[in-house]
Amino acid sequence: MKRGKYGGTYAHRDIAFEFGSAISVPFKLYLIEEFQRLKADEQKVLGWTAKRELAKINYHIHTDAIKQNLIPQELTSQQKSYVYADEADMLNVALFGMTAKEWREVNPDLKGNIRDYATINQLICLANMENLNAVFINKGMCQRERLTELNKIAIQQMRILENAETRELLK
Repeated sequence: MKRGKYGGTYAHRDIAFEFGSAISVPFKLYLIEEFQRLKADEQKVLGWTAKRELAKINYHIHTDAIKQNLIPQELTSQQKSYVYADEADMLNVALFGMTAKEWREVNPDLKGNIRDYATINQLICLANMENLNAVFINKGMCQRERLTELNKIAIQQMRILENAETRELLK
């Protein structure tokens, strides 16, 4: 960096942006559009991160309840995985009204699973349902009773979440 004569002009980037905006309308519009694009991208990343964290919140509580109460030790690893999948599908039916397999049949062109396409509100409800299902399992409720209760709870919670005044904060 050269000082003095022919050293160049340096300014804080905010000042440079303001100067550029003052002398060029297209440059100002470019800055505004780019800022809006970056904020939208940031929200997508935050939304994805929030979804991933919500999906993990009650996972261990839920799977531990299944392991402790629903899986006999004499089952093979594959048989145990069916029990976990059956419980996950029960939650899918309670919240989404269909199993993962049914969702894949209806959406053959989409990659991933039903939960990958869930809204933030649905994932909040799902996290709550995983926790409640763990409580119900620990209480010894049969799957049919749990499905009925969880479906009622899902309907109630989704109604509340969708109508909340803070709705924009959750999406």
